[in-house]
Amino acid sequence: MKTVSRARSNLYTSIRNFFNDKDYLEVDTPTLSGDLIPEPTIENFATQFSSLFEGSRELYLIPSPEIFMKKLIAQGSGSIYQFSHCFRNSEQLGREHNIEFSMLEYYSVGMDEQDSISLTEELLAKTHLPQAPEYTLPPFRHLTMEEAMKTYAGVDLDHCQRQSDLVKEIKRLGLEGNPEGESWEESFNRIFLSLVEPNLPKDKPLVLDRYPMQIDCLAADCTDGPYKKRWEMYIAGNEVANCYDEMRNVEKIRAYYRKESAVLAQHRLASGSVLPDTDPSFADIFATFPQCSGVAIGMDRLLMCQLEIEDIRGVILFPFSAMI
Repeated sequence: MKTVSRARSNLYTSIRNFFNDKDYLEVDTPTLSGDLIPEPTIENFATQFSSLFEGSRELYLIPSPEIFMKKLIAQGSGSIYQFSHCFRNSEQLGREHNIEFSMLEYYSVGMDEQDSISLTEELLAKTHLPQAPEYTLPPFRHLTMEEAMKTYAGVDLDHCQRQSDLVKEIKRLGLEGNPEGESWEESFNRIFLSLVEPNLPKDKPLVLDRYPMQIDCLAADCTDGPYKKRWEMYIAGNEVANCYDEMRNVEKIRAYYRKESAVLAQHRLASGSVLPDTDPSFADIFATFPQCSGVAIGMDRLLMCQLEIEDIRGVILFPFSAMI
């Protein structure tokens, strides 16, 4: 484990040098928050603040530092980066998941998501560990989601904008399960996870670009089709990075909060799991938000790839599965 710890330290140092040389500001934001961005697919941890003088209230461990870093951007911080510990409850413990994990998040003011592809290529090229295998290094392969779905599942996303069209495709493909009554996103994921993701190229890092607009997130809309300006990067089949051209439309962000908060409440009240507070006034910060692209990289997974270690427990000093 000493070798892995040294490798992690060296990688973090190289990444800090990379961003410092580009005049990005390193920031350190809290891991406890009084509210979160509503994300129904992410289960949360809650804890209780208690004070004789201030009373008590529920607080939440952050699933990512996004909520604080965007506030700094709105306040005029310029381009920033951060290493942080993040927490996601109910993650399946195993080869790729630990409920507490390390994230590198960087926001580049004045850039869009395409600029961030070039920046991330440069980042990996200049900071990788000496033993990193060739298939983990740039240049990146690049596929749009439309191309990937057509290539590996024979599904034309442009002509499957209704859930009923995806149901027909699921039946044509002979996939297991009953898609009737699913949401569009659930049917899309049934196809993507069964046929596309397992077959993505693994000889180079792959950027999978232009995510369907039906998968709600705070990425800007594409102007030439029903897609979001969002990409994810896979290395050797592992999802390592996620990037948005950040949405800045205040009304759309308010609408996102209303819709996703309602979904959260519906699901969590029924299941009894943590229902985090959300702050609709968060949308107000985007009135002054500059053009900006944000990237999140899972550092544990990046280390796994560069060290050719197949289990995340091999790069975390105290994996949660060993504590329970």
